[in-house]
Amino acid sequence: MTEKPDFQERLARAKFRSWHRGTREADYMIGGFFDRYHESWGEAEMAWFEDLLAEDDVDVMAWALKSQPTPPRFQGPLIELMQRLDYVDMSR
Repeated sequence: MTEKPDFQERLARAKFRSWHRGTREADYMIGGFFDRYHESWGEAEMAWFEDLLAEDDVDVMAWALKSQPTPPRFQGPLIELMQRLDYVDMSR
């Protein structure tokens, strides 16, 4: 029987997955969001983010930029935080 990963293991996986999306833009948006907010997450927030990571980057970015409506299952305070985009550090 496979043992479920504990919360810290899930965080580590989520961090990796959020910073290795395939495009620099998605890495900054999704990885930056993870870095800024993950320390305050509980089980519900972590489950939401893991579900979000399973979605296509194009869709997640469209929801964050408000160019497409956010599906009901992702609506709420976390997507609203992502939509602020005040967590993206674009160092030059």
